Amino acid sequence: MARLLIIGGSSYLGQRLTRLARHSHEVLYTYYSQDPLALPDGRQLDIRRRPVVRQLVQDWQPTAIIHVAGSDRSPDMANVIVTGTSNVSAAAAAADVRLVHLSTDVLFDGEHAPYVEADRPAPLHAYGRAKAQAEDAANRHPNHAIVRTSLIYGLTQMDHATRWVADGLRTGHQITLFSNQIRNPVWRQTLAQACLELATNEYQGVLHVAGAQAMSRAEYGLRLLDWWGISQRNTLDIGPAEGAWPRDCRLDISLAQKVLTTPLPGVDAVLAAYASADASPPD
Repeated sequence: MARLLIIGGSSYLGQRLTRLARHSHEVLYTYYSQDPLALPDGRQLDIRRRPVVRQLVQDWQPTAIIHVAGSDRSPDMANVIVTGTSNVSAAAAAADVRLVHLSTDVLFDGEHAPYVEADRPAPLHAYGRAKAQAEDAANRHPNHAIVRTSLIYGLTQMDHATRWVADGLRTGHQITLFSNQIRNPVWRQTLAQACLELATNEYQGVLHVAGAQAMSRAEYGLRLLDWWGISQRNTLDIGPAEGAWPRDCRLDISLAQKVLTTPLPGVDAVLAAYASADASPPD
């Protein structure tokens, strides 16, 4: 049985990834401060501390590392993303183990979609710049796959952005869903399966892994509000986004569809598959 180290098992994707991986792998997952999984195979880890990261990898001797830690909500975002990824990549290289690193579509400027794997990042904001630098760090280890993805949603656990919208609407706050931001939302069950597949796949380099359906943030948001039964929408607006956020980050996923056996359905296909009360989503 393969030994899998999941860095960031407490994250939204990491929780599903850890639960899924435990069916087929020997798993160790890490968390920074809180462990919502509360499983015996969890370890506290600060990925900003290089010696500690390297020691964990040396001690546990995984056959592959999946790195999904680091978000735009961290108060030390750039350090966690850039330094943390550099430390994880260096530890993976020192131990000669496979690295799967999670990246994002918002490291593009949104002016030249759809984007293919060879397109160079042109980030417009701090999070995009940090993720672009993190890709450079992951790329220093030859045996790696960089997974660029998009908005991640689930059907049994609400994602952070949808929860923020739902909470705002319930409390009467003005919420705007953006009509001019285009993305490829991805079901976290799909993304978790793809990451697990890449942990034992020989593919090396960047791979765009996202949902097959491109849609605006507004369309996406309304679909999820419907799924979760959020009917209180008196303070909901639909309108254009302003500021330094890329407008169209559509990803060309044709290469991933050739490399992976994991299907990459769009939002409408996923929701339709579980619309019946008799259909229970695995996520």
